[in-house]
This record gives sequence, C-alpha cells and structure tokens, in this order.
Amino acid sequence: MKPTEELKILITGATAGLGRLVAEHLAGKGATLLLHGRDPQKGQGLIEELQKKTGNDAMTYCHADLSSLSEVGRLAGEISSAHRQLDILINNAGVGAGPDPQRRELSADGYELRLAVNFLAPFLLTGRLLPLLRNAAEKGGDSRIVNVASVAQRALDFDNLMLERQYDGMRAYAQSKLALIMLTFDLAEMLAGSGVVANALHPATLMDTRMVREWFGAPRTTVAEGAEAVEYVALAEELTGVTGTYFDQKRQTRANEQAYDLKAREKLRTLSERWVGLK
Repeated sequence: MKPTEELKILITGATAGLGRLVAEHLAGKGATLLLHGRDPQKGQGLIEELQKKTGNDAMTYCHADLSSLSEVGRLAGEISSAHRQLDILINNAGVGAGPDPQRRELSADGYELRLAVNFLAPFLLTGRLLPLLRNAAEKGGDSRIVNVASVAQRALDFDNLMLERQYDGMRAYAQSKLALIMLTFDLAEMLAGSGVVANALHPATLMDTRMVREWFGAPRTTVAEGAEAVEYVALAEELTGVTGTYFDQKRQTRANEQAYDLKAREKLRTLSERWVGLK
C-alpha cells in the first residue's frame, strides 16, 4: 500500500455520519479526497471545514443523487474524465429503513429505494470506475474497494426482490446490504490477480447515527468506532492482497450463507446488469 498522502480516495456519502468522519481522518493524513454528497451546500461546507481543520487542500466535492442511475452514471463519467486513477473506493452512502417501515419508496428509476441506493448505485459506480482502480494498481500497491455493509443482513427472496408484497423497511435494508456483500465477493473473484481487491465490512453495531436513533433509540457504539474499522479495511498494510472477505469491524468472519451461493450471486448479477445497463 502506498503512503496515505499519495492515495486518491473516493468516499460516497461523505457529508454526514460515518462518511464525514472517515473523510476528516483521511484528510488529516494527507490523502487526496473525492467527497460525494447529494447536497452541494453541505458538500462545499465540508470541504471548507476540513481544509481549515487539516490544512489539506486536495479535496473535491462530487455531487450526485444515488437514487438515480443516470446520476450515478454521470458521477462516474465526471470522475473518469478528471482522473486517470483511483486508489481506494469506499462505497459508504446508503439509506436506512426509513421512519415509516411500512411505506415502500421507489427510486427515480422505479426500483425499491433501499436496493437502488445501497446496492444498485455501488454496483454501477464500481463497475464504471474499475479502469481507474486498475490503473492505480498497475502503478504499485493494491487498489481497494471497501463496501460498507451491515451485520443486519438477510437473504434475498428472488421471487419478491423489490418487496412489492409484504413490504418492510428493515427487511429492505437488510437484503440490500447482503446484496452489497454478494457484489463484493463477485468483484474479488473477477479481479483476482489484477491488484484490485474488494472487501466488505460491518463497521459497528448501532452507531450514533440518524437511522439508529429513528429505529432503536439510544446507540450502542460511536461513529468513531465505525470509522476506525472502515479505515482499517481501507488502509491496513496487513490486509495487502486480502480480498473477498467480510469483516465484522476488524475481524474477518462469515457473512450470511447466501453470499457464498454461486447460483444466487449469478442470478443477482444478471438481474443487476440488466437493471443498470452494465455488462
């Protein structure tokens, strides 16, 4: 792994919560940061705040609403036009179960919202940015894809994947996070030997975030604990070459069994490629 000050890192969902704190820590270590958000005012405010705190001017705000696949595609295109390589992609952005667990919401493209933002968006974004990650790996050291998943993962029901029947917000969130882990394992196999690695993690249980406060009341862990785990998977020297692994914080462990089902992964991949228009 290159020294942190030589790394170019994209963090989605960087303007609040876990992503914001990870951005602050990495800015303090001198990394070049591409910080994604969906509110330009918040994004520019974050850049100004981090520049003052860290003295790091190598930061760019990247705007996109990840509930729209056209927006995701535009974001990937703009990054690819402006940069030849990317060392680390942290797919952190996501939406929780929502304040009303019975209210089914749709993305701009008509897909169930949690699956769209938490899975389809990183599926498309990562696929479009793979050339930049490969370019960085060719320059030395491994490039890393870090997918922020959750221990609250649940097997996908392919007969009701968009939860048109018996909708439940927590179930939607849980299956979207397992889908992200399944993507991680697919990427690891596809990229084997390329120098690009892909891993997923559960950052911490019930961190002090808006989603946790909405659903569970008092948090059990801090956002700082989650940020430490994300940074470990993204930067740790001892993880050089480690790929296709699911972490519970810093501990390598097993995900839901469906993540290891090759037929289930192939089915999800085929559907996703069709939905996002990416092969």
